[in-house]
Amino acid sequence: MAQVTFKNKPVTLLGNEVKVGDKAPDFTVLANDLSPVTLKDSEGKIRLFATVPSLDTGVCDAETRRFNEEASKLGEDVVVYTVSVDLPFAQKRWCGAAGIDRVITVSDHKDLSFGKAYGVVIEELRLLARAVFVVDREGVVRYVEYVSETTNHPNYEAAIAAVKELL
Repeated sequence: MAQVTFKNKPVTLLGNEVKVGDKAPDFTVLANDLSPVTLKDSEGKIRLFATVPSLDTGVCDAETRRFNEEASKLGEDVVVYTVSVDLPFAQKRWCGAAGIDRVITVSDHKDLSFGKAYGVVIEELRLLARAVFVVDREGVVRYVEYVSETTNHPNYEAAIAAVKELL
């Protein structure tokens, strides 16, 4: 299992660690309108999933804005998701205020389906650890980064390069 800290203190991650080459695990999360979202909903597309503890924090805010900016350059064959345990209503409000129009925010608050499937649930906090997963059109994981310190930024350049390699 990936070793992760939160504010420099080790935390326990629940779920299954995902590795490059794995078949992407399915999940069910909620869209901002409370409709279910699954892996199959973006079948045939290149997907980037960024998990964050909460959109209402500085790093998560900046990360989602950065991926939104990058997504606008990647074209219609790429879908970028930010997954958190924030309530769908809060995500919708945050996206409107932040001008997010290319990243799809989805909530894992209900049953931590994504978090458990991808091994990012922080047991001690019931939040998601910061991680990035790139999944190809066939549903195979092509890039994984479990950010070792949850309050740090991910490697944006490496994640975007992994997406571009699949275009």
